[in-house]
Amino acid sequence: MTQNAWLVVGLGNPGPRYAETRHNIGFWVIDAVAQELGITRFERGFDGEFATTQEVRGLLVLLKPMTYMNVSGRSVRKAVEWYKVPMEQLLVVHDDMDLPLGTIRLRLGGSAAGHHGVESIIHELGNDRFVRLRIGIGRPAERQEGRTYVLSPFATSERPLAEAVTRVAAQAVLVWHRDGLVTAMNRFNGLRLGETPSSLADGRA
Repeated sequence: MTQNAWLVVGLGNPGPRYAETRHNIGFWVIDAVAQELGITRFERGFDGEFATTQEVRGLLVLLKPMTYMNVSGRSVRKAVEWYKVPMEQLLVVHDDMDLPLGTIRLRLGGSAAGHHGVESIIHELGNDRFVRLRIGIGRPAERQEGRTYVLSPFATSERPLAEAVTRVAAQAVLVWHRDGLVTAMNRFNGLRLGETPSSLADGRA
């Protein structure tokens, strides 16, 4: 398919067992973007669930791989190849333990930093020059394993902040698509949610 396509991928694991876990916040952001754009239905395809909408800058494709996190790249590669997405028009949204909850970071390229979903995408595409939107989930307690931590739900006390940062991240996706990476980085990188303008926290771009 030949058209000017932009692809936003949220990483997570399929099924109700994982739906509320920290590792699935990428799925949360995709759902929040869809809600913002009035998208009510996802289709099955590309080993995942996807939706499309025509925007001013081209076709915007939202994708949630249903392959399990560690092989997410298979789904992403299929979508990239079908829509012929340039690397600079691919954005991957994922959780990050190196950032505190309430913080997001946009960047272009670089290593996977130990995130197996991102590792899989780099491996399948043979390229790391895509944009990442990292959603901070904070570090586990000293004696808790990282895998157990990311596959556990947010604590009750964390849930409001996790939902708020999801809305802010959805706005960052839309700013990236509409206004470009530099504008999105300048606007969102370095924000802590407690310091975030209320218009962003309320979900208004």
